[in-house]
Amino acid sequence: MAEVTNELIYEVLKKMQDRLSGIEHSVQEVRSEIVALRGHMIAVQQDVANIYGRVTGIKVHLDRIDQRLELHSDASAHGM
Repeated sequence: MAEVTNELIYEVLKKMQDRLSGIEHSVQEVRSEIVALRGHMIAVQQDVANIYGRVTGIKVHLDRIDQRLELHSDASAHGM
């Protein structure tokens, strides 16, 4: 069995420290990417909400036009 010396322990600890440093850097990169993805998700959610708002506004506008022109489909006239 090899003799355990302070130099051997020091070399092993140095390698472990280098590996941990690399892992910390990788974790920071992953966190940055997650933050960016959250930002994109929020933007998409806002876009979808804006689209729903516009569609609702258009529907209200079309309903008013239908009422003014007294346009009714057969389905709405028969309670369907």
